[in-house]
Amino acid sequence: DQEEDPVHRVMTTRRIGQALNVRPGAIPHQPASRWPSLRLNCHSRRYNTTPVLHSYILTPPQVNSILKANEYSFKVPEFDGKNLSSVMGFESNQLPANAPIEDRRSAATCLQTRGMLLGVFDGHAGCACAQALSERLFYYIAVSLLPHNTLCELEAAVEAGRALSPILQWHKHPNDYFNREAQNLYFNSLRTYWQELIDLTSPGEVPDTREALLNAFKRLDNDLSLEAQVGDPNAFLHYWVLRVAFSGATACVAHVDGSDMFIANAGDARAVLGVQEEDGSFTAHTLSNDHNAQNEDEVARIRDEHPATERKTVIRQERLLGLLMPFRAFGDVKFKWGIELQKRVLESGPDQLHENEHTKFIPPNYHTPPYLTAEPEITYHKLRPQDRFLVIGSDGLWETLHRQEVVRIVGEFLTGVHQRQPLKVGGYRVTLGQMQGLLEERKARASTSFEDQNSATHLMRHAVGNNEFGTIDHERLSKMLSLPEELARMYRDDITIIIAQFNPHVIESQSQDGQP
Repeated sequence: DQEEDPVHRVMTTRRIGQALNVRPGAIPHQPASRWPSLRLNCHSRRYNTTPVLHSYILTPPQVNSILKANEYSFKVPEFDGKNLSSVMGFESNQLPANAPIEDRRSAATCLQTRGMLLGVFDGHAGCACAQALSERLFYYIAVSLLPHNTLCELEAAVEAGRALSPILQWHKHPNDYFNREAQNLYFNSLRTYWQELIDLTSPGEVPDTREALLNAFKRLDNDLSLEAQVGDPNAFLHYWVLRVAFSGATACVAHVDGSDMFIANAGDARAVLGVQEEDGSFTAHTLSNDHNAQNEDEVARIRDEHPATERKTVIRQERLLGLLMPFRAFGDVKFKWGIELQKRVLESGPDQLHENEHTKFIPPNYHTPPYLTAEPEITYHKLRPQDRFLVIGSDGLWETLHRQEVVRIVGEFLTGVHQRQPLKVGGYRVTLGQMQGLLEERKARASTSFEDQNSATHLMRHAVGNNEFGTIDHERLSKMLSLPEELARMYRDDITIIIAQFNPHVIESQSQDGQP
């Protein structure tokens, strides 16, 4: 038991930095898309013992056990020896830094229409909003894609008390949480949505995928807000809907149907396509834009939506109102509701909500809400035979690896061809003896570099364990994975990865046949 060892967690930032080979003066990871003035629930402990650094060197099997705990894979079934889907399958994984993890993932096949949905949701101020998205957003998208007649059939079945035809086939890991208590609430909100769609559509009308994604995102965010305002007679559900609304989450979702791929993104998770060139190498093609201060268009959009008098305050220190890193997100009603509405809802809410640090403040310079939107930016891409895979990752991945490096690592893993890169030593002074040692070490590891069975796990191993020379350092990987939870968040974020592999033969035949 760790609590029996009083020196277990007493590690200074300097010593941890030394243990992890952090360069002198380097700043450890800071919470990216979080509310900095309100973080972290660090457990303060007072000990009379002199702080001592305990180095925890995990064995390779222990490292593998941690890395593979949340891995998942799904292979699209073949019919008569033929795979009719452009998606061969996908692999995913998650590695927590927060306790509990604030990221969520979802994958599902649309049963009433064609296509597969894949999504990564990055929560902040808790995991509640990301959890709700992981269970609900795909239903909203699937319903938005249904033709008028199918919507009418759904409503008729509910009216008659008949069983509904399934809308989605979920592909879930056993660790993926499911909130059973909220299912009736979720269903009622979804039903209200499809009832409105019935009134707004006509028989024979074919839904537009872009519009469907846009409407689903906006409608779900509106429902999260409305449910929190209305509350619920059930005390648990009342508290839950408020937790969902006052926390937040970004979302990056892919809808793949034949050779048509749409990416709907709100926030700073990212979708990157791996393209195989004629020489066998892989290049990265980014399919989403980060919605943060590094995106000049986003900065301009937000400033244009508010009076000139707020030009200096609406974005401060590269954060929305000086607090929130992503400029688009679900939930986060602190940045959407008027002040009076916030006060009224909080006053009528359960006592537990007042203990939540994120509900105790009004953002500074809060004059013309809403400041935040869940409206996604939607990108369309026509799949080609050379498009081999898609990587969707929370920002915890992209903070550690460049997109081109991500695509190279995944491409080499999937093809089994190791493209030897020039050994990088950066600005370090390396003797010939050290260089020879590095080359020998890399040669020895080349034979074991594909020991993972899951591409997302393999990528995660690199994201956490890469050293300054671009190779996996087992000692670094071990120490990063054995950090106590109070310190892990200082060095990295939660990481969630989904990698979908495409079938070039199916895509090519569809292109030749002129199929959509």
